[in-house]
Amino acid sequence: MLGMRASLTLLTAAFLLSSPLAYAGKYHSAPFSQPQDHANAVAASRDFTADKTQDLVLYALSLNGTRYKFGGTNIDTGFDCSGFVRYVYEQVAGLTLPRSARSISQAGAQVAKNEIQPGDLVFFNTLRRAFSHVGIYLGENRFIHASSASSGDVMVSDLSEKYWSQRFNGARRYALAE
Repeated sequence: MLGMRASLTLLTAAFLLSSPLAYAGKYHSAPFSQPQDHANAVAASRDFTADKTQDLVLYALSLNGTRYKFGGTNIDTGFDCSGFVRYVYEQVAGLTLPRSARSISQAGAQVAKNEIQPGDLVFFNTLRRAFSHVGIYLGENRFIHASSASSGDVMVSDLSEKYWSQRFNGARRYALAE
């Protein structure tokens, strides 16, 4: 029998795989022979970004249950919140994000709460200071994060939970490039 955490991970992954995001076309780098093919290039670029976003979200979910460790930056010893986000973005997108949640929040493009998309980063005031906690938005009001030493491991939480909704500071987006 699966544990609750494993069941939640499987259900979230099944939801994401059944969403339109999972069926985005694949990026291919065929040369464009005419200037009007620019529209095709833009569409292919969007598809590539959708694929990267899906990969990012699924990889983050694969780390669900990984041990929390203050200052942790890798899968073997555990993660803190910014170490987790930084690790996922580096592994999947090849982006090296700043080390702290606050620094990560200053580098990304601001996103309105009603425009948050899977792969965006969500920030919270959990230590009586703005942007002291970060997670990766999954969709359907859920995000994955390395919670804390008291609550345990990397886990999925809901933005509408009272604790998180009262502490929400904003969201940021990083461009997922080739």
